[in-house]
Amino acid sequence: MSADPATVAAARQVLAHLGITLADLQSHPIGAAPLPTVAEYLPRVIAAAGPGARRTYGTYWERMAAAWGDRPVDTVAASDVEAMKQEMIATARSRRNSRNGRHAGEHVIAAARAFYSRAVADGLIDASASPAHRVAKPRRLPSTRRALTPHELEEINAVARTSGNDVILDALLLRLHTESACRRGGALAVRLVDLDRRSGLVRLAEKGTVRWQPVSLDLAEHLYEHARVRGAVVPTGRLLRYRNGQPISSRRYDHLWKRIGERLPWVAAQGISTHWLRHTTLTWVERHFGYGVARAYAGHTDSPGSSTTTYIKADLHAVADALSAMTGQPHPLATMEGTRAAWPTTIRH
Repeated sequence: MSADPATVAAARQVLAHLGITLADLQSHPIGAAPLPTVAEYLPRVIAAAGPGARRTYGTYWERMAAAWGDRPVDTVAASDVEAMKQEMIATARSRRNSRNGRHAGEHVIAAARAFYSRAVADGLIDASASPAHRVAKPRRLPSTRRALTPHELEEINAVARTSGNDVILDALLLRLHTESACRRGGALAVRLVDLDRRSGLVRLAEKGTVRWQPVSLDLAEHLYEHARVRGAVVPTGRLLRYRNGQPISSRRYDHLWKRIGERLPWVAAQGISTHWLRHTTLTWVERHFGYGVARAYAGHTDSPGSSTTTYIKADLHAVADALSAMTGQPHPLATMEGTRAAWPTTIRH
């Protein structure tokens, strides 16, 4: 039997008076527990996130909690997320690598999507109900990073070795990043147990991957001596340390590039950072040893790509060959004979 039209009309009037829609009744069945608010649910999102996500999205999650904290997670609309994106773009700080707030706007959407992806995974809302996934991310602009020229690299290292309150540490940092093409997080995470001096290897944990990366025996000895002198005793102790024995943090990089930029205006103007060293090394490796070796050198061997990458994987020995040619120093794992330095300058202490 179909319902009496008059009864249906009366029910619709009652719902309209109460401000309730049929969708509300379907998403909140009788007896169901109320959904948590944004502020109540956020600690669960943070606990389930990795350190990288917490570092990248933490500020934006705090903004979400401040703006929508007392609202149930299913009451935030796409327009609310869009409004926060526009606000963050307009108020973004101007930094050396600023792109007129585009990064801030992109991070707002990514943070909101991470939040609501967790809510979907926990069964709080349907995937189609996520407001964050209905807002388009700002189109990512092409990166301004490039490979440094030999002269630029020499200037940067000269400033690092002749200024600041710890030139040994700064020179070691630049050399480690130049030889290994590691990311900043990878260098910060290196422990004493991650250094194999005999084989000329350092274990890098970055971007959710772990790999052994060849470095010159000379650099491996400098890293070990640095750690020993500065108090890294236990195998799990962090390797890179200040003079007082405390492990360094990302702030050391910030101070380093600020100081270099004050003495080399072109560094500050272009927003050059540690990641440019990675571009520099990998570009050189690709030009001299090919794409497959460059992928392995970068630690991208397991990343998605075309089917061709299945057949051009390079092993640790090929990476060691490239390192040996770049530094002009023999390496225990290198297989090429008669390699000579094609790198314009070797970074030394």
